[in-house]
Amino acid sequence: MNSQTSLFQVNSFNFKLKHLLVIGILVLSFSVSMLIRSQPAEYGFELNEFDPFFNFRATEYIVENGFFEYFQWHDTKSWYLPEDFSGISGRDVSATSQIMLHSTAAITYQIFGGNSSLYDFTILFPAVIGSLTVIVIFALVRLFAGTAAGIFASLLFAVSLPIILRGSIGWFKSEPLGIFYGLLGLYLFLSAIKSENKKVAALKIIFGGTVMSFGMASWGGNQFFVIPIGLFILALPFLRKDHKFLLWSVPLFVGIFLLISGSFERPGLSFVFGLGGLSLVLPTVFLVSIIFVQKISKDKNKIRNSLLLLITIIVVGSFLIVLNDESNLLPLPSFRYLNAMNPFLTTTDPLVDSVAEHQSTSTSISFMLHSVWMIFAGIGVWFILSKKIPQSFIKNDMKAFALIIGISGVYVSSSFIRLEVFASISLIILSSIALSILSKNIFKIKFFGKKNYLFKISYVIIIAFLFTLPLVFPENNNWISNGSSPPIIFTGATSNPPTTDWLETLEWIKLNIPENAVIASWWDYGYWIQTLGERTTLIDNATLSTWQIENMAKMFLSTPVDSWNMLKEMDADYVLIFLSAQKINDEDELYVLGGGGDESKVMWFAKIAELPVEKYIEFGAIGTNHLNEQTMLGKMIPFAPVLYYNPDTQEYSKIYKPGFFEISNKNVEYDSDNDPLKLVYASPSFMNEDPGPKNIVLVYQINKNYVPSFIP
Repeated sequence: MNSQTSLFQVNSFNFKLKHLLVIGILVLSFSVSMLIRSQPAEYGFELNEFDPFFNFRATEYIVENGFFEYFQWHDTKSWYLPEDFSGISGRDVSATSQIMLHSTAAITYQIFGGNSSLYDFTILFPAVIGSLTVIVIFALVRLFAGTAAGIFASLLFAVSLPIILRGSIGWFKSEPLGIFYGLLGLYLFLSAIKSENKKVAALKIIFGGTVMSFGMASWGGNQFFVIPIGLFILALPFLRKDHKFLLWSVPLFVGIFLLISGSFERPGLSFVFGLGGLSLVLPTVFLVSIIFVQKISKDKNKIRNSLLLLITIIVVGSFLIVLNDESNLLPLPSFRYLNAMNPFLTTTDPLVDSVAEHQSTSTSISFMLHSVWMIFAGIGVWFILSKKIPQSFIKNDMKAFALIIGISGVYVSSSFIRLEVFASISLIILSSIALSILSKNIFKIKFFGKKNYLFKISYVIIIAFLFTLPLVFPENNNWISNGSSPPIIFTGATSNPPTTDWLETLEWIKLNIPENAVIASWWDYGYWIQTLGERTTLIDNATLSTWQIENMAKMFLSTPVDSWNMLKEMDADYVLIFLSAQKINDEDELYVLGGGGDESKVMWFAKIAELPVEKYIEFGAIGTNHLNEQTMLGKMIPFAPVLYYNPDTQEYSKIYKPGFFEISNKNVEYDSDNDPLKLVYASPSFMNEDPGPKNIVLVYQINKNYVPSFIP
């Protein structure tokens, strides 16, 4: 029985054994993808990171209140401002959110949720959507280089570490759905371009533009799909001869995409009339213009006139960008998107710099994330550029798009670690093409007139080995182990072992703090407090108000009296801090602070508040006497330094020396009704006397009746 063996027929479609094999491999890819993405569940079935908690709350609001109320929703639990403050308290959710994530999740829950809770459904949602994307990328790459390449792409996507890290179970954020919609939109657009049936092509273009706009409203990062699409449109008139088809199909796709994108509050009209929309409109104008120019030009002048028009479009586009830099005529995207287009662009905003996912990538990180697929991608580029690959295998227009998306994806990913997902997609496409062509050529090789099965089996073993190597090696830093990290709610974004400190704290807040209470904390914990604690916060992970975040940073580093006055002005009732510590041994009540809690964020507090860093920390990590004795944060940290220790020399010192680290003991300063704050809750790790890492969450109540003993 060979792959062409017919199994059954439905109307005109003849279902063969090869179709069954393809379905089987896609099922395998989906299953492997789900297994790897489900690993965090071994630590507990919870949402991961910070944003997913807000996304769950927004989705819950749709399910309970409907879409009309959702679009009218002004969230009063976030970005609280007292009545006497200028500005608007709360958050306009639909105007500041990726609404298609909330809408898609709410609709799919109502259809497929059954008896499951919405919370559990949103935990599973990203893993299922991410796993379904293996089918989409199979279909997309199949357009470029056939079924074999599509199969390789589905398998590579299933195990890709950057995509796993931003699409595992609990990761109810924008990326999984945004990538799903983005790749599906690309597939529909390119499939329409390849289609010989113009009616079918028109339907695909309409749906493609619609789906692509859904992707934009799911994740702002989908703006980067605009880059390869725009470049591809520029290249199309040089690659295709059916200009009549291009004259209506491309403007139709771009028009629908921009029209629907503009109808959403986000990305909205700022995208349509900004650089994003311009990146599609100008290439479309060029395509229409060059087709007209080529039609009226003599054969000998077509190339010259086409190049002149291209240069004109580039000059006009560059002029508009330069002009806009001076006049701000066109709405600019945020720094994150500008930085992706220009990786050499730097920011002076410490708030942006303080976010881990905004850190620049590096060659070592890229190789860890992509492994040998970087090499195969290079081979794929060589094959695409090689004249030995026949048109019957990959058409020139598809070659061009594969090359464009491959290079542009790697380019934009060089700015932020978060955007390595685009590098992964690019490398998957190029590697799949390389593996497909290599495999076909290898299996055609004959020695002495006979097929050399040993050679071919060796090739299969080598490819299988390369597939599995990054999954299991190195032992503690491979793709599987990196994908099995516990949800951040268990660790507080530290490297400490998982605990239930945060979950127990938030439950305590929910049950013991008045419903109308306002809680001050660093913005990292805002969504957790709002969603699981069900209480109002001053700032949160949306970082909507730089001023409010700066004010909070300044509060932590001000004198206790000044901080108390600031908290009163904010109308706050409680203050929450999070600490990472380690108890040294059983015998002594000695601790080492530092490891990702608020004690480790002092440098960023100072930078964001525009205060001198050296006043609060020295030698990169050690808190100064000023921090410990004269700031609100220092007083709230229930530990006091007692000595310093050098682990290399095993020396102790009463004063800090280079190479020494700080050792502290417990010292709760604010525990009475006479203090500006009073400790009312400490999470279990603080009370646990066992040695080892501690995830400590502390809640202080603000003494509204406090009378300062002096006025500084």
